[in-house]
Amino acid sequence: MSFPFRVNNCSIERTLDIVGEKWTFLVLREAFSGVRRFADMQAITGAPRQVLSARLARLVDEGLLRKEPYREPGQRQRDEYRLTEKGRDLYPLLVALMHWGDKHLTGEEGAPVLLTHRDCGAPIEQHFRCAAGHDVPGPREVTPVPGDGAELRSA
Repeated sequence: MSFPFRVNNCSIERTLDIVGEKWTFLVLREAFSGVRRFADMQAITGAPRQVLSARLARLVDEGLLRKEPYREPGQRQRDEYRLTEKGRDLYPLLVALMHWGDKHLTGEEGAPVLLTHRDCGAPIEQHFRCAAGHDVPGPREVTPVPGDGAELRSA
């Protein structure tokens, strides 16, 4: 894909500045699976304690997760981590990564996890559609144009 222009404020680059790291994606994967507590996330992901603590703090600072205090009987207060709307908006990205991995990185055994619609049980699929309702099968059918917020680079 060749862009006839370049921007200084690329949304892909800015997004990757926040989420473009393995442990961050694994934390988000677990948050989408309903895992909310530090110890559970650490046990499932295998993330080193300091790494997980830093990733959770960054996701909270960026507004993708929020802390919610809880206290087990006889224990000190701790925090659970819950997705915000901003965090939930990343779900299609995680599903796209999963589907890509299922297509290109699994062997004949197939996908390790299938996502299905809770109401009917059919597998979840992702599709691109323009605002006029046309299916967009791939990148050759897309034309990048400067958006209202584009900070164009000088040549």
